[in-house]
Amino acid sequence: MRYSIIVAVYNRLDEVKELLASAEQLDFDRVAFEFLFVDDGSNDGLKEFVEAYQSPTGLNIRAVFQSNKGPGAARNHGMAVSQAEYFIFVDSDCFFPANWLKEVDRHIRRQQCDAFGGRDEGHESFPPLLKAINYSMTSFLGTGGTRGNAKSIAKFYPRSFNMGISRKVYETIGGMDESLRHGQDMDYSARIYDVGFKVCRISSAYVYHKRRTSIPKFFRQIFNWGVARINLYRRHPSMLKWVHFLPALVLSGVVLVPLLVATGLLPGVFGILLLGGMAGIALLAFVQSFARYKALLPALLSVPVLFIQVFAYGAGFIKGFVMHLLGMEPRGFVKNYYGKKKG
Repeated sequence: MRYSIIVAVYNRLDEVKELLASAEQLDFDRVAFEFLFVDDGSNDGLKEFVEAYQSPTGLNIRAVFQSNKGPGAARNHGMAVSQAEYFIFVDSDCFFPANWLKEVDRHIRRQQCDAFGGRDEGHESFPPLLKAINYSMTSFLGTGGTRGNAKSIAKFYPRSFNMGISRKVYETIGGMDESLRHGQDMDYSARIYDVGFKVCRISSAYVYHKRRTSIPKFFRQIFNWGVARINLYRRHPSMLKWVHFLPALVLSGVVLVPLLVATGLLPGVFGILLLGGMAGIALLAFVQSFARYKALLPALLSVPVLFIQVFAYGAGFIKGFVMHLLGMEPRGFVKNYYGKKKG
C-alpha cells in the first residue's frame, strides 16, 4: 500500500461521516491507499460505525483503538501499525476535493519528497462565521501565507491537518513529541528539516477545513498557538523570527498608545495614526474577504475575527515569553486538545 491516511479522532462521529462522504469521491486507485482511524477513547459510537461501514466505492477503511492520550499519541499509534510507504495526517474536521490525493501523488513522484504538506481552504457550504475564520486563518494578512500558500513570509512547516511523511522519515526520527500540548506538528516538521529530508509544499493539494469552533474557542485556540511559538523556540531557536513578534507588538500598541495619549505622555497624533492604521487593515480585510466569498456577512465578520486572531496570538505569545524569561514552562489554557477539562 502506498498511502495510509491517518485520522486521529475523539468523539467526532459526525465529522468522520462527512470526511468519508468526501473520501468516496476521491479520484484515486482504491488499492493504493487506506483510511486508518485512530480512535482516542471515543464513546459516541465511532468504533461501531467504522467497523460496520460499507464503502460504496471500495474504500479501504480500518480503525485502531486506544485510551484517551491525545492526538500526538494517536498519530504515533497509527504510524506504528501502518505498513504503507507514506503516512498522511488529516484532521477529522476536514474533507476533500476529488483530486486531493492525486495531486499529492503527482508531486511526490515528480519532486521525490520525503515530507510534504498542503494548505487548508473553506468550502462554499460553510456558514458565515466559519468563512470569516477561514479567511483570517488562510489569508496573507492573517497568517502571512504560512499555512501552505505558494507565497509566504516565513519558512513552510507542514501541519497535521494536511501533512505527510515517508516511512523512511518515521524510521529515522520516530514519532511526534507527545509531551507538547500544542505545536506537535510544527516540532515534527522542524525535526524533519534538521535531519536534512526534502520537504515539499503542495499548494494544489488542499483540504476543506471545517473548524469546529465559536469565537471563544477560536480565541483560546489562537492564544495557545501564541504560547506554543515560545515552546517551539525553546526546542528550535530558528523557529522564532521577527514576524512572530508582530501580533504582540500590535496588541501592545493598541493597549499602550491610548493610555499614553490619555496621560499626555504621547501627543494625540499617535492615537489618530493608530485608529487610521486599524481602519485601513479593517477595510483591506473586508475587501479581500468580500472578493473571496462574494457575500456581505462573511466579509463583515472577517474584520473582528482578524483582530481577535491577532490579539489572541499576541496575548499568548506575551504570556509564553514572560513565562520563558521566568524559567517556567509556557502553558496556555489548561484544557486538552478536545476541550475536556483535565481532572
